[in-house]
Order: sequence, then structure tokens, then C-alpha cells
Amino acid sequence: MNTPARKATGRAAKTTFSLRGPDRLTESKFPQEASVRLSDDDCYRALRTHDARFDGRFFVAVRSTGIYCRPVCTAKTPKRSSCTFYAHAALAERDGYRPCLRCRPELAPGNSAVDARQRLASQAAQALDDGALGDDALSALASRMGISDRHLRRVFAAEYGVSPIEYRQTQRLLLAKRLLTDSPMPITDIAFASGFASVRRFNAAMQERYRFAPGALRDKRTLPTTLRFTLSARPPYAYQPLLAFLGARAIPGIEMIDGERYRRLLRARSPDGREHVGVMQVEPCADGVELTLDAALAPAVAQVIPHVRRVFDLDARPDEIASALGDMARVPGLRVPGAFDGFELAVRAVLGQQVSVKAARTLAMRFVAAFGDIHGDGELHRLFPSPSAIAQVDAGAIAELGIVRQRAESIVRIAKALHSGALQLHAAADVEQTYAALVALPGIGDWTAQYIIMRALHWPDAFPAADLALMKALDERSPSRLRSRAESWRPWRAYAVMQAWL
Repeated sequence: MNTPARKATGRAAKTTFSLRGPDRLTESKFPQEASVRLSDDDCYRALRTHDARFDGRFFVAVRSTGIYCRPVCTAKTPKRSSCTFYAHAALAERDGYRPCLRCRPELAPGNSAVDARQRLASQAAQALDDGALGDDALSALASRMGISDRHLRRVFAAEYGVSPIEYRQTQRLLLAKRLLTDSPMPITDIAFASGFASVRRFNAAMQERYRFAPGALRDKRTLPTTLRFTLSARPPYAYQPLLAFLGARAIPGIEMIDGERYRRLLRARSPDGREHVGVMQVEPCADGVELTLDAALAPAVAQVIPHVRRVFDLDARPDEIASALGDMARVPGLRVPGAFDGFELAVRAVLGQQVSVKAARTLAMRFVAAFGDIHGDGELHRLFPSPSAIAQVDAGAIAELGIVRQRAESIVRIAKALHSGALQLHAAADVEQTYAALVALPGIGDWTAQYIIMRALHWPDAFPAADLALMKALDERSPSRLRSRAESWRPWRAYAVMQAWL
């Protein structure tokens, strides 16, 4: 059976920067990375060559200017003695540095997290990146993760070197700075879309952190008439295979492929909890992809941008992945597509059990036509049904669409589990807990659970060993032997799956 593949994770194992002399920083300031260790000299060499492979892995702060930059910044390279290197933008800002207006640190690719030892911290950061920006977000997040506030703060500080509050404030301000520069949104709307409770707090934070008023970024440029953002990716980036993967599974009315463009009717929530619906479009560009949003999605941009980054796997580290996969890395820069909605992905996975991609797509079309919401009358006018809606549907009504009764019942069970909160299908969910919750549901086996985790949870090491197409491509008949063979591909086994499915 043809299974989709899992999307690469957003932050990865840790990076240690060993600084010496007057610039020395303690190791606790930097998350460690199992596969790559960057010394201060490594960082400076990357800075001098503007090597794009290091973009997002570290930031350089220049003491003489009080500004921090990406390693790809085109400004004159500072002297080594003036540089301090940081693993995260929040660390640089905590020490009083301002973001460069030329290279714009908010555009740097995110850090990938795959080491289980950093899972709690990376889950928390993922939730904060996804727009969990309310003042009560930390306690709610800790409760959702099954830990205390104190433990969350301790783990987060050990991983990122700053508190969750400091990290959240940096994310808010960088998003606001991006919207001020790249969108025509009014400053008041930007304040709330970025997660600030009031314009007064927004203005005060900008003045305190960046030393200028929000309007200063708009005095020097003409604003675009659409919300358009460049989302960067580390090269190489194999966009076409990913687009073909999504296109083969596209549900008419919800999404479509238009040349090199992926378009979708998207439902997203703003920081205040309101739902917004509009069309988004993604197309390739030199740095990664260009994202265009309907104005209706502007208040929810804090959620939309991280989702697009995951669906198009923009934060992957292709050099590390290729090193782990060896001969399996046949297509340079191949990504693993994610999912905009966990429930939608889970339904697609159930409908794809033991049938072809084409047959699964036909069943998904029937499901959406029967239960999806209609929004407008354009080419993209359908929204995938919500878990709360399907939780109220009798499995027999789903089976009438030509869907096997057992699978119809599985879909309803998943909807009920999501609606009740017993199941979480998002990038910040715990992988082991989610897997256990899925396979505990009748009709959900290892293949389905692995596929859901691969894409909905953004987990790079998911591996559906029993997938028939995977076993055929790798000339294996035994899932257990295939798992043994795949050990050398950890923690990037999902990328090996994607390579095999091509």
C-alpha cells in the first residue's frame, strides 16, 4: 500500500558552540547536538563564506553595533574579536542585541529537533511557534503535556538558555517585525495577530527591545497590497517531488495544483481563538517558497506560517539527512510533506488502508462532499469536516459512501478521541503517547499510526515498515528485517521512506 511519508521535524538535536577567550559562553547557554558540533572558529568560517547550509543554526552578534545577524548576511563581515555566537535569536535578544534590518533574523530557517532528550522543550517551543501566545499559554501547555509549570520552565531553560516567556516574547516581536515589513496590515491588527494583549504593550515591547516604534519600519518603504512572505529553506530543496506527492492526493474543492503552485482553502485560528478562513498559495522561489495569503487569514498568520513551514518541510537539514541515509539519499534535498490538519490526515490514512493512492483520494472526495462545510463558491470552496462534527455522525452514514464499515467506525472513534481531548494530533503532541493512543483504537494498526505520526506529528523517524510499496521498493518481504535494515537511517527514517516511494 502506498503510504505518504512523514514530515521532517522542526527543531533538531542540539548544537554546541564552544567559545574561547573573552567571548567564552558556558555550555549551558547552547543546546547540544549529537551529530554536528560547531566551534566558534567553525561559526566564523561559515560567516565569512556566507554558507547557506548554516543559516538558522546560529546567529552572530556584533558588539560594536549591538546587532545580531544570520550567517548569510551580506553586510561587511565583522572582525572575529567583535563576534559572539548564539544558537537562538532569543539568546541574542536577551543579551541586548537587536535584529539586523538587512538579513532579517526572523526569516532564518528554524532549528530541527529529533533528539528524544530534548522532546519536552521542543514540544513546548513548537506550541509557542504555532501561536500558543496567550498569557495563560504556559500553564495550559504544561497541563496538556502532563508536567508542572516549574518543570516545563526548567527543561525549557536547559534546552534553549532562556525562559519560555523570553522565547515567546522574541517570537512575538519577530513575527510583528515581519508583518510590519512585509504586509499591509494596520499596526493595531499586527499587535493582536502577533499575540499582544494591547497596542500599548506592543509599542512598549518594540521600544524596549528594538529601540524604535512600530511605525518606523513603514516610513522607508511602500507596503505590498497582498500578504506575501518568503519562507526560506536550507538548500538543496526538492520542491517538485513534494508538490507531486501533494498533487496526487489533492481533494478538489479543498486544494489544487496550479502549475508550480499549491493552493488550498485553509481554516486557522488567531491568538484570540477566533476562526478565519481564506485561500493560501505556495510557489517555489530561490530561497525556498513564496507564501501568499488572503487578507482574511491575516489575523491567524502566527499559526499559518509555522504550518506552511511544516507541510513543505522547510526546516529540514538536508546535509545531515543525506549523511545518515547514505545510498538511500538518491534525490538531493527531498522533503517529507506534513499536514495542515491532524484529523484530516488521520482520516486520509484510514481511507488509504490496503488501497491505492487514487482509490483513497476518491473515498476522501466522497467523505468531504458528504460532510465537509461549504465556504464560498470559487474553485476552492470546501473545508474538511471537523472532529466535533464527525463525532456526532453514525458510522453507517460514512459506510454508505463505499467505505468499509470497520474503517468508518475507526474514523468516528478518532473524531471522538480528538473531540474529547484523549488524542492529540499536532506537531507538539508526544510521539509515544500518540502512538499508544492510536493503536489502542480498533482498526488502527502500526502502519496507520506510523503514517499519522509521520505527517501530522511532524516526526522524522516514523517508519511504516509493513507498507507494501516500501517493502517492494527495498526488495524486502519481512517488516522485521526492514526495520533492522533501517536502523542505520535513524533518526531520519521517514526521509528514507520518501526516497523509496518515489
